[in-house]
Amino acid sequence: MKKLMEKIGEELVKAFETAGYDSSYAKVTVSNRPDLCEFQCNGAMAAAKQYRKAPIQIASAVVDALEKGGVIGEAEAAAPGFINLKVNPEALSEYLNQMQMDQDLSVEKAREPKTIIVDYGGANAAKPLHVGHLRSAIIGESIKRMGRFMGHHVIGDVHLGDWGLQMGLIITELAERKPELPYFDESYSGEYPEEPPFTISELEEIYPAASARSKEDAEYKEKALTATFELQQGRSGYRALWKHIMTVSVADLKKNYSNLNVDFDLWKGESDVQDYIPRMAEYMKDAGYAYYDQGALIVDVKEESDTKEIPPCIILKSDGAALYTTTDLATIMDRMEHYHPDEMIYLADKRQELHFTQVFRCARKTKLVDGDTGLTFIGFGTMNGKDGKPFKTRDGGVMRLENLISDINEEMFRKIVENRSVKDKEAEGTAKIVGLSALKYGDLSNQASKDYVFDIDRFTSFEGNTGPYILYTIVRIKSILTRYAQEGGTLEKGVMLPPVGESEKSLMLSVAGFNTMIENACEEKAPHKVCAYVYELANQFNHFYHETKILGEEDQKRRASYLALLDLVREVLETSIDVLGFEAPERM
Repeated sequence: MKKLMEKIGEELVKAFETAGYDSSYAKVTVSNRPDLCEFQCNGAMAAAKQYRKAPIQIASAVVDALEKGGVIGEAEAAAPGFINLKVNPEALSEYLNQMQMDQDLSVEKAREPKTIIVDYGGANAAKPLHVGHLRSAIIGESIKRMGRFMGHHVIGDVHLGDWGLQMGLIITELAERKPELPYFDESYSGEYPEEPPFTISELEEIYPAASARSKEDAEYKEKALTATFELQQGRSGYRALWKHIMTVSVADLKKNYSNLNVDFDLWKGESDVQDYIPRMAEYMKDAGYAYYDQGALIVDVKEESDTKEIPPCIILKSDGAALYTTTDLATIMDRMEHYHPDEMIYLADKRQELHFTQVFRCARKTKLVDGDTGLTFIGFGTMNGKDGKPFKTRDGGVMRLENLISDINEEMFRKIVENRSVKDKEAEGTAKIVGLSALKYGDLSNQASKDYVFDIDRFTSFEGNTGPYILYTIVRIKSILTRYAQEGGTLEKGVMLPPVGESEKSLMLSVAGFNTMIENACEEKAPHKVCAYVYELANQFNHFYHETKILGEEDQKRRASYLALLDLVREVLETSIDVLGFEAPERM
């Protein structure tokens, strides 16, 4: 289904051509003066130089050439050469009727769907999720959902950190605490226990204790490094212990990501690509891309156009150890072999930009990817406290993600109970739904690259640009539709009449812009544009609601039209928030 702006543009193209001017000047934009018009074209001013005419002459000629009875209802040439446009109310209602009957809500899905991998987890095994993992999960999930909505095959990968020093530290600490376990006996040849020798709570206590000790005890750290090396070389007891660590960690991570309504198709980690590394290193050496410098295997990735120093990409350290760079490149090899993606998108703190510049350049230079494979890094800013510094607990520590979610849910529960808007037995479940909207919308409404201040009071407010406000608007619409059904009414689709008031027309125009918005947001990988749209649409609805007697409208056809419009607004809002990764309750 064509966009409303495209339909306007087609009529304007014909008018420019009829008036004798190049149709390339017939570009339509949303008006920046909604008090004057709904759309505008500034092409007459751009054409003035070529045709050596005053812009207002060109604009007037184009307006006169417009055909009557089309999508453009009113057109005016305004000094010095603007073409101000208003949509024909009949054409607008017909457009929305078609949109309501379209299962894709007027969105044209990708004609050539791409396979896209989104790398947006980055959690470390044996460590609890903390607020630093929040943005990657929330933004990545939304980008995945947007891509799928547009018809692409999008694969989400958590990409676990599961093969580094933290594993050696845990093994070393366990060996000191429980030396009798068979995992530490190199002569042991029996079956290892099926049950892990620790719970997730014990595991989460073991790692920080081991990490802290390694910073003060050089001998202890050396043991951990040795344990890491032996694990990676295949020592059977350590591999068995590692599997226990992964089983317990992944189960806990899945639970916590589920609380964020985030899920991954792939639960792969650095360990899954270890077998690729020797082959990759040999290939890079044999093809002449990599060389040794002071014992380290490196690939130069600097370019002549660089304005700042881009260090070489280290493939292997002088002791043969792999780095994050190595595993990221090996992961690219794995993904190209198994999934053949058209694009790979990486979500990480924007301070990792240099790392991904090196990785992407190395992957292209060494031909690990095809020439047209997209490699995209989305660097996000930090979530800060009211003091402008990275968000911390009251005692200055890094807050666990489950504690942050719990705090938001408690605040929402308190507000919901105070409002007595739902029964007490429903309040807890509703608080979780609304709390998630507060958390996700509070994050996603900011441009990803920007830092933002986490303000629990503002984020959980039912007023202003917040998740709860959006949900409250949806619930208000549902309440009207439910009341109509309870009174014996039946909703009809495709019965919208031309608008009779400005608030109704503004609401209809906002709904009609859904396809333009979602396409742009997906193309630019910008969830904040979805947030801006749903906030505008919610405002337009509430303005219409306060001005209009909907169920009290006596004209049955007009009432049916209002209700059809409300149902379409609800569907568009619910589709939009689903793309953002949350949902609306029935009551709140």
